[in-house]
Amino acid sequence: MKSLIVLLLLFSPSFITGSNPIDSSPYMLFDFESEENGNWQIVNDGVMGGRSKGFVALEDGTLQFTGTTVTRGGGFTSVRTRLNHDFSEFDGLELRVRGSGRTFEVELSDGTRFRGRSVSRRAGFNTSEEWTVVRVPFDSFRSSIFGQQVSAAPMDISNVLGFGLYILDGKDGPFSLEVDEIRLYRQESGS
Repeated sequence: MKSLIVLLLLFSPSFITGSNPIDSSPYMLFDFESEENGNWQIVNDGVMGGRSKGFVALEDGTLQFTGTTVTRGGGFTSVRTRLNHDFSEFDGLELRVRGSGRTFEVELSDGTRFRGRSVSRRAGFNTSEEWTVVRVPFDSFRSSIFGQQVSAAPMDISNVLGFGLYILDGKDGPFSLEVDEIRLYRQESGS
């Protein structure tokens, strides 16, 4: 009888994958408590002739993304880092943020190309001056190239190669976004 129990445990899905299939606790991706939380780089719209400017700093345990957007000639700025993660056991991203009331977007890159161009996978979230937890389900991400929606292959969340935060809400002026944590979450059964 003991050997049957051991065999059942050894070949159960939770033993094989190393996870509990009913575990809905989030997995910490970035907590910004140390400099080891990604090599964050700014990409401004100057790549297309724009004049928006973004800045990034890791201070007081948060990622601080600030700057000014100018819609004439571009209208965006972003902060990005490289990853090499498998997100397939999760349902989406959970971010603890506060900002200037503007709409931001989160981007995941899986290396997909469409007609020779890199496909951008982004989904939006709103901010307020108060700390807020926002959830961005993977099925809410849309595929585009240079802002134009495309019918690319579905996002491969088992092969996430990059993560980014964008502001491209069509408004001119200053912006600020503070990010305290970025986690991966699983939907609870029955929710």
